[in-house]
Amino acid sequence: MPRNDSDDDRPRPPKLPPPRDDDEDERPRARRRQEEEDYEDEPRSARSESDATGGVIPYKNPKALMAYYCGVFSLIPGLGLILGPIAAILGFLGLKAKSKNPKVRGTGHAIAGIVLGGLVTLGHLVLIILAVTGIILNSK
Repeated sequence: MPRNDSDDDRPRPPKLPPPRDDDEDERPRARRRQEEEDYEDEPRSARSESDATGGVIPYKNPKALMAYYCGVFSLIPGLGLILGPIAAILGFLGLKAKSKNPKVRGTGHAIAGIVLGGLVTLGHLVLIILAVTGIILNSK
């Protein structure tokens, strides 16, 4: 005996009505952008090189990057007297490199190196002056 589909107790999805040909409104539909290159003057490859860091690390401005690292490591007591001035000098050189070539990044890293290096150097100099003053006053 042939089986009839109406005998089956399984739930069936509802049948959808056929698509309508007439559109209710005549507004133009927004298109999805295929690629940025379709809408830009220059291709993506010419705008920026893709890297894993997303442009956060200024590898094209090594002076700014070194200024940042020297500034951070200058916070270690004792190393600050050496690394602080190096960070400040490299920070200024990194800003100079940025002003010469606008495509080079690293302004934030250079400024961080200048600030950290300057503050740490100033702090070490104040400690040295206080120590020398204390030694002179105690020897009298």
